[in-house]
Amino acid sequence: MNIISIEELRKSYHDSEVAVHALNGINLIIEKGEFTAIVGSSGSGKTTLLNMIGGLDSPDSGCIRIGDVDITSMKSHKLIDFRLRNIGFVFQSFNLIPVLTAFENVEFIMNLQGVKKEERRKRSTELLDAVGLGKRLHSRPSKLSGGQQQRVAVARALASHPRFILADEPTANLDSVSARNLLEIMDKLNQDEQITYIFSTHDQRVVNKAHRVIVLEDGMVVRDE
Repeated sequence: MNIISIEELRKSYHDSEVAVHALNGINLIIEKGEFTAIVGSSGSGKTTLLNMIGGLDSPDSGCIRIGDVDITSMKSHKLIDFRLRNIGFVFQSFNLIPVLTAFENVEFIMNLQGVKKEERRKRSTELLDAVGLGKRLHSRPSKLSGGQQQRVAVARALASHPRFILADEPTANLDSVSARNLLEIMDKLNQDEQITYIFSTHDQRVVNKAHRVIVLEDGMVVRDE
């Protein structure tokens, strides 16, 4: 089942009156349950592509459909709500709220969705247990290691029952042991629950785990295997 369909996606930026073609006619289909890595050198367009899929930036032309919805034609207020209910994000900088505990960070997304308190508590506890942090529910980010913070970020991304998760360089700030543990957790969730992941990465460890690797060069797909 197709979750994401991308057609002729183009995006250019202008630097000192010179056009930089970040995306140059991208066509892709992502199916449910994929564990996909998007790779390429700096400037190849992978972060731009992830931002477009996540509705964080808009293309110059082309379209992105998530299910039957063309998000490139949505008004901003509707896109914000759609993103909240359909897309999970994991960033390399963790982006946890420092004054909230691990439990409260995971619960926060569901609070925005209007999920009832009892359900929020149950799911937050279950997710943190699933990523190996069942005993750190009440720890704030400053009391957690980088690897633990990123696992909280994964639990938070899963909290809203998203159609897929976008992970932008999720292992970039982690040591090798933490990166390996994180990838094993995400791989297990992919296999056990068919969670769909799309990674932007330079990390060969992520590439080795991926079931599909899409290589970008100069804003174009040059390999997809």
